[in-house]
Amino acid sequence: MVPEGETVEGGCLCGAIRYKLTGPTLYCTQCCCIDCQKATGTGHTTIIGIHRDQLDVAGSPKIYTTHGDTGGRVNRHFCGECGGRLYTSGDLPGPIVMVQAGSLDDPNVVTPSTVIYTKDATQWDRFDPALPAFPAMGKRSPEAQAALDEIKRRPVTTAVM
Repeated sequence: MVPEGETVEGGCLCGAIRYKLTGPTLYCTQCCCIDCQKATGTGHTTIIGIHRDQLDVAGSPKIYTTHGDTGGRVNRHFCGECGGRLYTSGDLPGPIVMVQAGSLDDPNVVTPSTVIYTKDATQWDRFDPALPAFPAMGKRSPEAQAALDEIKRRPVTTAVM
């Protein structure tokens, strides 16, 4: 996890879009849903949840919108030049955005703590067996849910789109 007040940087493959992410991160999870598989061309993606105020983007990502299995819009933000995926926003996470861990300059600053949508996992993809795994969206601990609820109540002072 990225601690409160600490800033890490990332961006796309070609460097046309850069960002700064300021902690604290809410979660880091591996998602095996079909949409993430299609969007990444792999068995899963690793995402970092933060409030959109914590993401400062330089450049103009393109956006591809689909609907998730919960029915809400899912907006995937990516570089229009190189196609590098950067982050995801949507209706249901509201003010929470999910940054692609692989787009960080140093992806090792985060460590996944759960695996979600294992019902869609490919047979050949492997995960740390010590991680809690959930067939769909995982249940959060009461503390994690309280922190997420508090973040969602914060007013949005900058828009990430």
